[in-house]
Amino acid sequence: MNKSQIAAQLYTVRDFCTSALALADTALKLNSMGYRAVQVSGVSGNIPLTEIRQIFDDLGMVICATHEDPDALRRHPMQVVERLKTLGVKYAAYPYPAGVDFHDPAAIKAMVSDLEVSGAVLRENGCSLSYHNHAIEFLRVGDEVLMDYIFRATSPENLGFELDTYWVQAGGGDPVAWCQKVAGRLAVLHCKDFGYGANDKAFFAEVGFGNLDFRRILAAAEESGCEWFVVEQDTCPGDPFVSLEKSYRTMEGLASD
Repeated sequence: MNKSQIAAQLYTVRDFCTSALALADTALKLNSMGYRAVQVSGVSGNIPLTEIRQIFDDLGMVICATHEDPDALRRHPMQVVERLKTLGVKYAAYPYPAGVDFHDPAAIKAMVSDLEVSGAVLRENGCSLSYHNHAIEFLRVGDEVLMDYIFRATSPENLGFELDTYWVQAGGGDPVAWCQKVAGRLAVLHCKDFGYGANDKAFFAEVGFGNLDFRRILAAAEESGCEWFVVEQDTCPGDPFVSLEKSYRTMEGLASD
């Protein structure tokens, strides 16, 4: 991993991406920290896609990936392709199984089937679809963990995995082992640390300030072909920009240049 591959997930600073003016200010702050790439998610205010792209182009920053509407990905993949082309992005992720009953095998099978088809549409148009996990995918249904089923029931060419280190750990998985398992299907990794507090509860931590071994995780991800290492923190203890900068400094220290 080199520093140019470290990106910020805009969902972390979603409250500061509610207008074009706010987004431009956010981009400038991230750029000043050292980030040279972002993942677009959590941007609101009906900002035109061309304007979003221009804001980052003006700073020489890359939009490396997006999160797209789950229903649009399953039902209208060509609309997603058009969005990605406008933004100049290759990688999109299915962010959450919205409305899918994970206790219903038929619902899970339908979701996986839809993503296989949509992934083919994106691939045929020069884009790529990945599945972004939370902890729910580590439910066990019968003899199988659902994350294993999603992996097994989809083809590598049509569906990758945007692993989230915190949520893999929260679900009882091993982030290093999963980076290794999805080798060749891991273009984007969400770097989010797993903290454990005195109140006997887990919490989202800045990278390097929780319990995960990011030196091993990043090495495994890089070995598996990861292209983008995206810092994300769902909730922060204070100013999210402070959290993103703390995480960046840790990631920078682990980078090869």
